[in-house]
Amino acid sequence: MIHYINIKLHAGFEQTVQSVIEALKVEGFGIISEINMHEKLKEKLGVDFRKYKILGACSPLHAYKALQKDDKIGTLLPCNIIIQELADDEVEVATVDPVASMLAVENSAMVDMAKEIREMLTRVIRSLKHKGHVGLNSGRNGDSLAKVGPGR
Repeated sequence: MIHYINIKLHAGFEQTVQSVIEALKVEGFGIISEINMHEKLKEKLGVDFRKYKILGACSPLHAYKALQKDDKIGTLLPCNIIIQELADDEVEVATVDPVASMLAVENSAMVDMAKEIREMLTRVIRSLKHKGHVGLNSGRNGDSLAKVGPGR
């Protein structure tokens, strides 16, 4: 099973980061962490890595419900979304597929919640296309980009 949902876009990096944050808010997610891998790798290793951010997104209501069902589920939180620059004006956004993450959790209620969160995150990814970005990849099962899906 592929562990992420992605889209490639003709867009600027910073513009895409802001669009992702706005789209997450619409779906009820807040950003609880932001890691700039470009800066961290430069600082820690002295390497020049491409623009690459990891956003930790959390739906407070879903997190609360999940923690009530399984107090160790925090090991799989928050939902990570990456934004990486592939080339000038070419960016990829990818998010974890919560259903894939929950395969090891033997709790059907958690899997059902993961499906709901996957739908929310898929809407986030799809909304990027509707904000004037032009997609580069083909999406799920070779369909058009309007059906963003897992994997490349």
